[in-house]
Amino acid sequence: MNPTTQLNRAGQSLWLDNITRDLLTTGRLQHYIDDLAVSGLTSNPTIYDKAIGGTAAYDGAVRAAAARGVSGEEIFFDLALDDLTRAADLFRPVHDRTGGVDGFVSLEVSPLLAYDAEATVREAARLHGLAGRPNLFIKVPGTAEGLRAIEDTIVGGVPVNVTLLFSPSQYLAQAEAYTRAIERRVEAGLPAFVASVASVFISRWDSAVAAKVPDDLRNRLGVAIGMRAYADYRAFFSSDRWQRLLNVGARPQRLLFASTGTKDPTAPDVLYVAGLAAPHTVNTMPEETLLAFAAHGSVGDLLPAGYAAADALLARFAAAGVDVEAVGRDLQEKGAAAFVASWGSLLERIAVKVVEVAGAAR
Repeated sequence: MNPTTQLNRAGQSLWLDNITRDLLTTGRLQHYIDDLAVSGLTSNPTIYDKAIGGTAAYDGAVRAAAARGVSGEEIFFDLALDDLTRAADLFRPVHDRTGGVDGFVSLEVSPLLAYDAEATVREAARLHGLAGRPNLFIKVPGTAEGLRAIEDTIVGGVPVNVTLLFSPSQYLAQAEAYTRAIERRVEAGLPAFVASVASVFISRWDSAVAAKVPDDLRNRLGVAIGMRAYADYRAFFSSDRWQRLLNVGARPQRLLFASTGTKDPTAPDVLYVAGLAAPHTVNTMPEETLLAFAAHGSVGDLLPAGYAAADALLARFAAAGVDVEAVGRDLQEKGAAAFVASWGSLLERIAVKVVEVAGAAR
């Protein structure tokens, strides 16, 4: 049994943090599903920026969309929905076999709607409807401004991948939003289960404090945050409040570890996979990290359900002068700004590609 299958047998879902047309057309994604236990995937604007600009795989689709006179944003959603619905169909057997728990792909709404909850909710419903796949998540940032959109989107029955979560308080705030949404659905007589994951970003923590901590704490904060998020997850969804919701058919939102590619070349390349194994969670990882874990990874001890180990490690960071909540706020603000910048870069890339394919056609 290879390491990725062992990790899956331990109860964690392995998702691929990548989507390109080549991944679909060459059969590589199907290989990962069949042989490496991959059971879902996530996408983002940066991935598409590189894929559209770096290959000719999208040229025909861009030319056809441009001929209709649509905007760059509409071209992107055409391309992404084409890819993601095809990927969703590959994962549909997993989705059906797990009763709607696993087998998801993710598409995000435009970051330009970040401060408009009503527009975000409408766009989430529109994109999910266009996809026509039950196993497509709509990604909504878990910022303070995004909490209302998360809640209302869930109330509307659209599955949500809550992104850009960093600190413990950010994780718990969105867990409250998800729970309020399920309670509202129960009160309205609607089915109590709407799938959701909460994506806590991991590797950026260690990059943020690398110059501030002693050597024995380097590359340990990301795992500590993951441990703390898992303890919060287990405690939150074990409450009496959630036991009552389970009784009417609700299911807990799953915790997802995101940004798990190792950024420090001196650290193990599977650091955030080997260190964050836990049942009923998801780890979405870059392709190179997936292949590295399949080649030489190992599944050690699973994360503890309680707070003791996480709090002891976080106390050492506090003693070294790291304010976790302050760093988390800064990381979320920078992450949101980077998301907007990536979106702008993607639209610029599409505009350039439109000109290129138009010239090639003449």
